[in-house]
Amino acid sequence: MKLRCWRSAGFAALAFALSAALAAPNPPAGDRAGAVGALPLPDAAAPPLVAPSPLTPAPLGPRVAPPGAGAGAPPPQVPGAVVPTPQVPGTPPQLSLSARKIYEQSRSRLVQIRTLLKGRASQTSVGSGFFVTPEGHIVSNFHVVADAALKPERHDLVYVTADGREAPVQILQIDVLHDLALLKAADPQPRSFESLEFRPEAEALAQGERIYSLGNPLDVGFAFTQGTYNGMVRRSFYPQIFFGGALSAGMSGGPALDEEGRVVGINVARRGDGEQVSFLVPATFASQLLARGRNVPPIATPAYPVVAAQLRAHQDALTERFIRQGWKSATHPRLQVPVPPDVFMRCWGTSEVSKTGGLDFERSDCAMESRIFAGELTTGVIELRHETYDGSRLGTLRFTARYSASFRNELFVRPGVTQHQTKPTCHEDYVDREGLTLRAVVCLRAYKKLPQLFDVAVLVATLDQPQSAVLGRFDAQGVTFENAQRLARHYIGAYRWNR
Repeated sequence: MKLRCWRSAGFAALAFALSAALAAPNPPAGDRAGAVGALPLPDAAAPPLVAPSPLTPAPLGPRVAPPGAGAGAPPPQVPGAVVPTPQVPGTPPQLSLSARKIYEQSRSRLVQIRTLLKGRASQTSVGSGFFVTPEGHIVSNFHVVADAALKPERHDLVYVTADGREAPVQILQIDVLHDLALLKAADPQPRSFESLEFRPEAEALAQGERIYSLGNPLDVGFAFTQGTYNGMVRRSFYPQIFFGGALSAGMSGGPALDEEGRVVGINVARRGDGEQVSFLVPATFASQLLARGRNVPPIATPAYPVVAAQLRAHQDALTERFIRQGWKSATHPRLQVPVPPDVFMRCWGTSEVSKTGGLDFERSDCAMESRIFAGELTTGVIELRHETYDGSRLGTLRFTARYSASFRNELFVRPGVTQHQTKPTCHEDYVDREGLTLRAVVCLRAYKKLPQLFDVAVLVATLDQPQSAVLGRFDAQGVTFENAQRLARHYIGAYRWNR
């Protein structure tokens, strides 16, 4: 097996950092120049590690899919994904007298948010929102207004009230980490607005407490859904409320109210593989956004720098938490294989025993269940997996051929994201981990419109046995170069012999 290395001018820094930290034997000459901070955006594709299609993956656990912009066309989803809203609204339950009263009182405070092509009446997406001040401040989701925030030269925003009044709206602040946006009505004539109040943070919701969700589903009119508070979502990196009620496309950004008509959350997503399993952003984050942005001027230019700055803050927190939590205990008879704790990631496993005397393997997939919507793409997550192969019934030659093919089949591409990133730059090397020899490949892709952020992928193959092996893969999306180094070292360094 030959060692293959591909280099670009700035990528030498990553190769150096990994090799130095992990004591890689016999580093190739000429691959040690450059400073970490001077890494340019990768500009040349690595020779593909691609051959025929990869091994059939095991079923993955549910993941968070990218939010859709209101009732606009949703992006492709994975099975069991969390999506912004259902495609078909459910039949609403019979409303109680108190529910009718809440709806009548709050109806005038609700708005539909429409994104229009600039200079035309054609709308590209719709969502919901609600007034939170008499001056006309409106809370909605970031994914509802993302087109206008990121491409203001092509889109306009308007709000439409329940009685059909329409007026322009401006974006004051965004919070991509919690999928929120603070807007303000820009009516030609100054006026006062009826608004909703936030429930005080000190008044915690009780398990089973009734919640009422409002919005404009599928652009057919304002609607009202009853449900219950089922606690906070487990394994969510940022707090979210588990709402036991139905949400429909177009209700994104609408309010969820308690029985006194106070805002307790903002409609944001629902599970694609369950009924009445929906999610709300806690109202405290909207209240904080209002406090920060109430008096700021409107965003007038593309908001990519704002989005990138918030994503950089997120990846710092994500990297620290991921490294600090460590790894689970040994999961392999001979080796320590990196598997994260079940804190903010979910792991699923499968095994397959060949019925024809071929290759047996076990697979583990671990992934975060929430992604950050950043306009044309989602990012801000960590995923990893490993496959354990047993080819004792194949013999050394046939096993080596199958194992090498699995290594080559690995892809460094995300469907629908390629056009928003540079070509990958990769470095491959052999690494010695206390006598355990690993073949490792590290690849980077930069985001074109989100400065200083990269996707990093690490592929590791063990080479200690002639008829058995472990193939591992680590991916982190939307991290800085420095944190890509830290995460790569942390992952590769977890492979070692059992003691």
